[in-house]
Amino acid sequence: MTPKLKIAYSPCPNDTFVFDAWAHGRVPGAPRLDVTFADIDLTNGWAERDDTAYDVLKVSYAALPWILDRYALLPCGGALGRGCGPLVLTREPGAGEGASRAEGFEGLTGKTVAVPSERSTAYLLFRLWAADVVPGGVGNVVVMPFHEIMPAVRDGKVDAGLVIHEARFTYQNYGLHALADMGAHWEDTTGLPIPLGAIVARRSLGPDMLLRLADAARTSVRMAWDDPAASRPYVLEHAQEMDPKVADQHIGLYVNEFTADLGEAGYAAVRGLLTRAAAEGLVPPLGPDALAFP
Repeated sequence: MTPKLKIAYSPCPNDTFVFDAWAHGRVPGAPRLDVTFADIDLTNGWAERDDTAYDVLKVSYAALPWILDRYALLPCGGALGRGCGPLVLTREPGAGEGASRAEGFEGLTGKTVAVPSERSTAYLLFRLWAADVVPGGVGNVVVMPFHEIMPAVRDGKVDAGLVIHEARFTYQNYGLHALADMGAHWEDTTGLPIPLGAIVARRSLGPDMLLRLADAARTSVRMAWDDPAASRPYVLEHAQEMDPKVADQHIGLYVNEFTADLGEAGYAAVRGLLTRAAAEGLVPPLGPDALAFP
């Protein structure tokens, strides 16, 4: 029997929704999977260190410049879209809920901001936003698991927090305010969708296997759309006590046409983000064929 491919992705509803059919052997002809659940900061680190324990990983698009010599970007299965960007939260109202305009952000100058990972796309979007609108830049950046960020802001341990995932729907429960929407700023200034999380696989698996993986991921997404009830037990099992309505909102926001296929607009968004970040000295430059598949 063919050995299972080792895959690592998050327990968030979008990932469990996308991979449910494949992980449970319902995708015809797909390679079998051995699944590990891990936070994006861990998977980014595993990919960068070339941890040989994993064949396929969910990583941040921001991590790609450090890993594309060894991993290929799959054109499906990830998270990229519109209206789904990270938020900067504070205890007090700022420039306006979900604001992207450049006025009113002076209060963040020199402050401490908690972020989920310095290799995350959220952090890259934050750095690009801050370079545009925060005079003098922020002060200290501290990394902490994303589920700890809102309590840290609420309790005054940090001045602001960069949040992702379902925090878009729940931050008001902590008495917090959205100072700015990184995704809105990105879309306003580029017109492109927001790249967040990517699925990558080892190039050493070979072109034929990479194509099989992409087909399996795409089929798994479409099977989830065709029968959402089939994935619900898997989603809620790993949703960390999330309200089912929030889980549904999460899936609706992060699983979209770009999950089934990046397409021209998706690839343009990825190239745009990483090219701009490289120009700012935040990531290494991409080679001309770095995003080619397979």
